[in-house]
Amino acid sequence: MTKLAEALILRADMQKRLAQLKARIERNVKVQEGDAPAENPTALMTEFEAVSAELTQTIQRINRTNSNTPLSNGLTLADALAERDTLKLRHAMFSSIADAATVQQQQYSRSEIRFVSVVDVAEIQNQADTLARQHRELDALIQAANWATELRD
Repeated sequence: MTKLAEALILRADMQKRLAQLKARIERNVKVQEGDAPAENPTALMTEFEAVSAELTQTIQRINRTNSNTPLSNGLTLADALAERDTLKLRHAMFSSIADAATVQQQQYSRSEIRFVSVVDVAEIQNQADTLARQHRELDALIQAANWATELRD
């Protein structure tokens, strides 16, 4: 039996393989008149299609597994992945706002324009820190499940 984490690694490998095959195909579909391509583009396209089909099946199995795997926090693995993605986006937004709202005065003369923050930077940074902690904790739960869960057919 294959663990979900192994299937995720395999998926990433297949995605890289497809990108490499695409580049090789593109390099070999056109040559100077009278020359032959370094590799047969038709054979490469056939290999690309085979890897694509295998990737589709792997992703389908991963999705079935994610949808049917409950975690200790009551969410399915699929729901936890969606929540983790949202936590990451929210953390990035709050961190960015905290950075943007931090006023650094660089006064060169008395006529310089002064900027003031209109939000509580400490509170926003605290929210960013809380979201980062929640993201780490959920990610750890997801990673543990990935290595403990058998991939579904």
